[in-house]
Amino acid sequence: MRSQILPFSYLPPKSPPPAKQTMFKPLIYDPSVKPLLSRASSFNGSLVATANDGGSLTAWFHNKRRRSSSDNNCLSAFPDHANGTDGGGDSGQQTIAQEVTHAAAETFLLTRLCLKLLSYLGVGYRWITRFLALGCYAFLLMPGFVQVGYYYFFSPHVRRSIVYGDQPRNRLDLYLPRNSDGPRPVVAFVTGGAWIIGYKAWGSLLGQQLSERDIIVACIDYRNFPQGSISDMVKDASCGISYICNHIAEYGGDPNRIYLMGQSAGAHIAACTLVDQVVKESGEGDSVSWSSSQINAYFGLSGGYNLLSLVDHFHSRGLYRSIFLSIMEGEESLSQFSPELVVQNPNLKHIVARLPPIILFHGTADYSIPSDASKTFAETLQRLGGKAEVILYEGKTHTDLFLQDPMRGGTDEMFEDIVSVVLGDDPEVIGKRVDRRRLVPEFMLKLAHWVSPF
Repeated sequence: MRSQILPFSYLPPKSPPPAKQTMFKPLIYDPSVKPLLSRASSFNGSLVATANDGGSLTAWFHNKRRRSSSDNNCLSAFPDHANGTDGGGDSGQQTIAQEVTHAAAETFLLTRLCLKLLSYLGVGYRWITRFLALGCYAFLLMPGFVQVGYYYFFSPHVRRSIVYGDQPRNRLDLYLPRNSDGPRPVVAFVTGGAWIIGYKAWGSLLGQQLSERDIIVACIDYRNFPQGSISDMVKDASCGISYICNHIAEYGGDPNRIYLMGQSAGAHIAACTLVDQVVKESGEGDSVSWSSSQINAYFGLSGGYNLLSLVDHFHSRGLYRSIFLSIMEGEESLSQFSPELVVQNPNLKHIVARLPPIILFHGTADYSIPSDASKTFAETLQRLGGKAEVILYEGKTHTDLFLQDPMRGGTDEMFEDIVSVVLGDDPEVIGKRVDRRRLVPEFMLKLAHWVSPF
C-alpha cells in the first residue's frame, strides 16, 4: 500500500485533453490541472539546495557541446557482421551459436573488469557480508530468474543484442508485443546496477510485463565502470535513444509515442541524458540526432538526482567515496552530473520548459537511495515551472518495486501506473488490469526482502 499522506499539497483535477493533444499539455501547477496520475502525490515546495557554481557549470556545458559533434554517428545503426547483427529488422537477431560466442566474450570481459574493480574496493568485512547476502537473495529468487531467463532466450518476441553504436556494449534488446495491429507505444529503458554491474537483460521482467500489454520495450545496454565513466554511460544512453527514435518504426513502434525510463543508477543516467539533450538543443550550432520533444514522458524508478547530497550516503552503504568519484570523473563533476542541480543553474533554468513530464516512483523503505531523492527533484522541477510528480509506495524497498512485486503475480500497482500513462488515451485499457501468474512462492519473496543487500 502506498503512502497517502505527504507533506506537500495535492493538485486539483483537470478536464480531459482535447483531441490530438497529449495528456500532459497543461502545466502541472495550473489550477485547472489534476496530477498526471489520479492517485499520485506532487510536491510544490522550495528546495534548499542550489547550484553554487553556476558560471563554471555553464562553461562546462558549452565545452561539452563543442565536443558533441561526434554524437551524430548515433543516427544510424552500426553493422556488426562478426556477430551476425546489423542493428535493424529481423537480421538483427543472433543465432544461438553466435549468442554463446558473444556471451563467452562478455563473460571474459566482465571477469577482467571485476578483478580490476576489486583492486579499487579491496576485500573487507562489509563487502564480504554484502556478497553473501547477494548470493542468498539471488538463490531465493532463482525460480523467477529461471523462468524470466527462459523467456529472454527462447521467446520469438524478443530481439536480442541489436547494435546501436560503435562502442563496446552498444547493444539493445527489444521486447515486442504479440499484437502487431498498428504502431505500438515504446518504452526506452536504461537498467540500473550501481553504475558497475548494469546489463540490458536486467530489464527482462519489465519487458515481458509491458509487451503483454502491447507496449514495445527497448532495454539499452551501456559501458559500466571501469570500462567507462559517467560521461561514457550518458553518451551510450543517448546513442541508444537516438537509435530507438529513428528506427523503432521498423519494428512496429510508434515514433510519436516514445517514453524514457530508468531504474536506480539507470534512472540517474537517463535523467542526465535527457537534461544534457535539452541543453544541447537550447544552444546554437549544435546538431542532434534525436529531440527531447520525441519523449512523451520520463519515468524514474528509485533514482538519485543530486549526487552532492548522496555521496556520503553511498559511502556508508559500501560504494566508497574514492570509487564513486572515479565513476563520476572527480568531485568537481558531481554537480555537472546532478540533474537536480543543473536545472537550477541561473543560466540554464530555461531548459526546464523543454523537458517532458517527469514521473518519479520510489519506495519509502528504500535504503539504497532514499525516497527524498525523488521528492526533492520533483519539488525543484515544479518550483521552476516544470511538469513533475512523485508516486510513493509505502514500505517498499529498492528492489521490491522492480523484482519482488512483479514476481509475486497478480496486480502490480507500479506497473499499472506506468500503463495508465502510456496507454491512458486508449479507452480499451482504462480500468483494465491483468493478473499475472506467480513466479516465486510468497515465503521466499519475504525472505528475499529480509536478506536483500540493496
